[in-house]
Amino acid sequence: MRSLLFVPADSDRKLEKALQSGADALILDLEDSIASPAKAQARLRARDFVKQARRLPERPGLFIRINALESGLIDADLDTVMAAGPDAIILPKARNGADVQHLGAKLAVREAELGLADGATGILAIATETPASIFGLSTYAGASHRLQGLAWGAEDLSAALGAEANRRADRQLTGPYALARDLTLIAARAAGVEPVDAIFADFRDEAGLRAECEAARQDGFTCKLAIHPAQVPVINACFMPSKEAIAKAQAIVSAFATGAGVVSVDGVMMARPHLLLAQRILARASGALR
Repeated sequence: MRSLLFVPADSDRKLEKALQSGADALILDLEDSIASPAKAQARLRARDFVKQARRLPERPGLFIRINALESGLIDADLDTVMAAGPDAIILPKARNGADVQHLGAKLAVREAELGLADGATGILAIATETPASIFGLSTYAGASHRLQGLAWGAEDLSAALGAEANRRADRQLTGPYALARDLTLIAARAAGVEPVDAIFADFRDEAGLRAECEAARQDGFTCKLAIHPAQVPVINACFMPSKEAIAKAQAIVSAFATGAGVVSVDGVMMARPHLLLAQRILARASGALR
């Protein structure tokens, strides 16, 4: 995956527009973008949309962001939407690996009740939305076979911290949010799951989005959350490895095919870490083209 597009689950128009956006995955939102009186109807729309979209010959991933574990709404969310068989559930305000395990148990019960394959529903946790969650980032490794990725977010965290802003005038993240970003990347890699970069809120600032995407890719993030369909082409382009990067990665993998521990590629000595990076580049390119 390269792009994961949030779309409010209470709008048929926005859902249909999102389906044509080119995003690798859609995140049907039942949480922040849905007012309390509209949540019941949004659940039904999300369920019906996923059911219909699953029949398409080519479709994006179909994810649903439920309400947080402590909201008191999670069971109502899952009781409705799991009947559609979403590809993954997005867990907001995750505090630690135990929260992922808790959600996994709820999913397992509903998969059994609905005749879905055990473990068919993945989990992507948004792991930095509360102050306490920062201290739980080391607990995701080994928490659940369902865990597919860790995302970070600055908006809820900045509200919880009482921050006046989470970016400086030059659009760079301030200290606490740069720390949350970096720790999420490290925690995701430690857990063996995808590191997912946060949203870029100003969807009209294409240059700013592109710069942030390129920085995230360079650091090791593999995909990015989007809040508007206009952001999807930029994100997809930035997280798709270039032809030059793919060619170099192929050359590195071919050089190591002899079984050597150290090889020379274009006059540069390469060791096993270079092979691992090359394999990840090729895997990302392959996934983007499917």
